[in-house]
Formats: sequence, C-alpha cells, structure tokens
Amino acid sequence: MPRIRQADVDEVKARTNIADIVGERVALKSAGVGSLKGLCPFHDEKSPSFHVRPQVGYYHCFGCGESGDVYSFLREMDHVSFTEAVERLAGRIGYALHYEDGGSAPETSGRSRLYAANTAAAEYFRGQLLTADAEAGRRFLGERGFDAGAAAHFGVGFAPRGWDKMLKALTAQGFTRDELSAAGLVSTGQRGVYDRFRGRLVWPIRDVSGQTIGFGARKLFDDDQGPKYLNTPETPIYKKAQVLYGLDLAKRDISRGDPRRVVVVEGYTDVMACHLAGLTTAIATCGTAFGTDHIKVLRRVMGDDNASGEVVFTFDGDEAGQKAALRAFTEDDRFNAQTFVAVAPDGLDPCDLRLQRGDAAVRSLMETKQPMFEFAIDRRLSGFDLSTVEGRVGALRAAAPIVAEIRDRLLRPGYERVLARRLGMDPTEVHNEVERAARGGSQTTRHESPRHEVTIDPTTGAPAVAPVTLASLPRTADVAVERDALMGALQYGHQIDQALLGRALGSPFRTPGLDAVREAVAAAPDRTRAGWVTDAVNSVREPYRSLAGELLMTPFPARNEAGAVASTTDLARRLIMRSLEHEKQELLGAVQRVPADSDGGRALRMRLRDIDVERQRFAES
Repeated sequence: MPRIRQADVDEVKARTNIADIVGERVALKSAGVGSLKGLCPFHDEKSPSFHVRPQVGYYHCFGCGESGDVYSFLREMDHVSFTEAVERLAGRIGYALHYEDGGSAPETSGRSRLYAANTAAAEYFRGQLLTADAEAGRRFLGERGFDAGAAAHFGVGFAPRGWDKMLKALTAQGFTRDELSAAGLVSTGQRGVYDRFRGRLVWPIRDVSGQTIGFGARKLFDDDQGPKYLNTPETPIYKKAQVLYGLDLAKRDISRGDPRRVVVVEGYTDVMACHLAGLTTAIATCGTAFGTDHIKVLRRVMGDDNASGEVVFTFDGDEAGQKAALRAFTEDDRFNAQTFVAVAPDGLDPCDLRLQRGDAAVRSLMETKQPMFEFAIDRRLSGFDLSTVEGRVGALRAAAPIVAEIRDRLLRPGYERVLARRLGMDPTEVHNEVERAARGGSQTTRHESPRHEVTIDPTTGAPAVAPVTLASLPRTADVAVERDALMGALQYGHQIDQALLGRALGSPFRTPGLDAVREAVAAAPDRTRAGWVTDAVNSVREPYRSLAGELLMTPFPARNEAGAVASTTDLARRLIMRSLEHEKQELLGAVQRVPADSDGGRALRMRLRDIDVERQRFAES
C-alpha cells in the first residue's frame, strides 16, 4: 500500500491549527500564555483538565493522561487510521498529497467508506426532494412552516418509494452492497437487499464536526407499515446514545452564548422551528431518551466548568412529556450548568407553537422556564390531594427524596422552603423529613468515585509502574529549575538560541524523570521543525512519557510569549552555570590529588581558568 510522503505529513500538520480541530468537539478557552483548556473528550470530568497548545500542535489531559498531536486526536475520536487522518486534514486545507511510489491514494478503511456512503446518500436524498414524487414531502414541510430555504439549511431530503432506487444510485457511484449495509442504508430480507428508507422525508444526522453519520426518516404515506419515525440502526459510526441532532449547527452559538445555553427539544421539526425562530442552540436526541452519553457530549461543547450555563428541556405537556422531563431530572447533577424545564402553553411542541403563534412565542419559552428541581417537585406533588392531612404527608414523603438529592448546600434550604410553601407545612417538619430521606439514601449515591484499581502489565503479569507526574516530583530548588527549564524548552525551544539550549540540555539532570525528558529533548535533531515536540514527547521512555506531556501542556509562568522566551533563555543559562559550577568543584577536588607541576595538574588549572571565564561571560549576559 502506498505511503504518504513524510514531507507532506509534516506540511499538513504545520498548516493545521490543532485548536480548530479540537474546538469542533470541545469548547476551549484561554488558560495562560499559548494555552487553551476545556473538558476532556476522552473521559468524564466536571472541571477542565484538557489543555491544547496550538503553537506546538499538542494536547494533554492532566486528568486521564491522554496526549498527542492533531493526527492522534482524530484517530482517537473518529477511530480512523493514520493515513485517513492525514488525508482528512489535507482535504480540509486543499493540500494535494503525494505517495512514495507515485501511485494513487491507498484504499481507505471501512469507517471512511461509511462516512462517504452517508454523505453520498444525503446528496441523493436532497436531490430527490425536488422531484415530482416528493410532493407529499414538500407538502409536509410547508404545512409545518418550512420553505425550500429551511429544507436546504437542514439538508432535508426525500427517499423515493421504490425498493432499490437509492441502492442503484449509490452502487453506480462505486459503493458495494456490503458498505451500504454496514452504513445502515440498506436492509436484507426475503426480497434481497433493499433501501431501508422508502417513501419518507429524511433528515441527515451529523456528528459535531458536521459529518453525516445517519438519518432520521418520517413516514408520509398511509400504506407505509413502518414506525412513524425510522432511524439509522447502530453502526460503527452511528451510536444513537451519543448523537444529538442539530448539534453541528448549534455548537458555535452554544459556545459563544452568554450565558451558554442549550435548548433540548424532542424532534427534528422542533429543532428546525427553534432555529428558525431564533433559538439557534436547540438540539434533539435521535430515537432515544436523553442520557448520560448525551450529557458528556453537551458538556464538552458547553465547557460548563461553572454554574453560569443553562440547559433548558422543552417537553410536551402530556404525560409522556412529563415522564421524559423526570428522566432528564435523574441526570441533572451530571451538569454543572443550571437545568430548567419549559413547557409551552396548551402543551404545544415548538413546531406547533411556531405555526400557531409565531417565532416570538417560541423565543418566549425561555422566559417561562422553571428550574428542574422545582418542576420535579411539582410533578411529584401532583399525584396527591393536598387538601387533606394524609395527602400532604404522603406528598412530603414522596418529594423529600428529590430535595435530599440536591448537593448544593445553599440550594437545598431554599427548596425545602419551596416544598414547605407548596404543602402549607411547617419548614422544620419539611427539613426533618428531607434529612431523614438523605440519611436513608446515604448508602448509595448516584455518583460514586471510581475505585482505584491496580494495573497489571500484560507481559510480565506484575503490577505496572505508575506513571511519574509533576505532582509526584520532589519540591526542591534543583527540581524547580530543571522542571521550568524543560517546560520552556518544550513550549518555546524553537524560539531561542539552539546552541544555548543544546548546551543547557547536554548535562544530566539530578531528577530521574526530568532527566529522561531532557534526553529526549536534547536528542531532537531539529527543534525548529514543526512537530518536533510531538516526536520528542513520544520518544520519552516509560514511565516518564506522561510527565513529558504535562511539562509541555502546563502553562508556563510568564505574562506573555516574549516573557516566556526570555525566561526560558535565562533558565538555560542557569543550567549551564550550574553545570560549570559542578565541574569546577569536581576539578578542585582533582587538583588536590595531582602534582601541580605535572601535565595533568597544568591541564586541570587551565580548565579551571576556562570555567571561570565562561561563568563570568554567562553571568554578564
């Protein structure tokens, strides 16, 4: 298989801003000179520990230890090969790749073909919406207030009624039946292979980066015996528990909002209605309840490491909608953001609300939102007759566990008072019942800290050596100088005098972990080449590689880049001075053991004079 030329690999990486790629999935904000941070996409966390340094093209998570360059990020997130990662980024910037044997591009993996098949299907469906057979689909959209421009904006298409029209169209483009089946676009039955979506209005479902990964299809004809909505089945690239329809369109406004707000609705047309009405941060789940994986995706986009964000759930006013809201409540404390529920007047969904009362009515939903805890309390109380003593006592017992689950010590007393007012009971009685409920549930909590498990080396069967981290280093002056010098070398080494840096890193460090990193940095053949730092970090031997990643990503203690470069230069001089001082002390000891008039004695004294001259020069520079 042809390989991409290394010069092209380096050039694509140099031309790609890693912050742009990571920023499509993670809300990033400034974290000091040359550093950005956000919530880690590789593990669940409530405070951001994931850092990106665009200048060196590297990321590192201080929580889980994941690190790498833009290629490794794409490979981990999208499960593509190295070649595919390079090709995808080259395509983004319009760079023509060359292959070592001069041949054409190598065959891509199955996942890339699935993305390509879904993209081709989306184009096919969009084209079919303009045909005479799609009149029912256009009428459906028009009756719900969506014109051709709205359909185009959301990529809405039409799947024709035949059994294999899409199948024939895509196989003519070179896709195999196996690929189309793996993408969830066709099914197999007694009739053989046939189109999964037939005679339906089709919405493309995209991931957060905008790639089409599946479809949602609404039936239009009475003779269609299938469900009202039919989605793509689970595939290697489509996981319904992790997909949020409209997030690719909403993410920019979510990350820029003040406050950062997400509006969770129930269907495709509701997302369309909200966006067209001005609520451009609306998203929806795809054929499944809102759950933990959806929250992880949203939190990374929101970057909700504080309580300033808002997540507003809009549900139908019927019983099913209320149950959906209460299911969302069970996940509430996984958000740092404040959570609310908004139910439209007369129980209308956003699409019907826009049709009947206009865009302003949809926007006004945000003015009527109710805190999630308050909504949950009201729903729990609605099943009791509060005009009787028995009803109020029963309602208190039912609602107290909800208040008991509030972790915020400032919020809980407030909701105890809310519950007391709803019930017309003494606040002390309510408080006592809430405390009783809290004690009763103290054995298990919704979020237990993960147990620390011993990692076993699969080769030796022995416990694996724990990685060395910055926090585990001794706190001494020598360690501080070595640590800061390596931070500067990794982050700004390409901007300082290379001879000076090489000299500073030429002598062993006194801390084993830092010395392992020093060896890798010192061995780098060209510290001015784009991507050199990634190669250096990756070449650090275990268990010190994670430490190298931390040194690269920890914000350097400087006010600006110029200050960081100056400080790194000064640290390099200090290392050289330290090395010269150490050599001088060694020579002074040797002088005592060698006759002064011998050749060895004279050579030692000459070296001592040279060291003093060098030390004076570095002291004055």
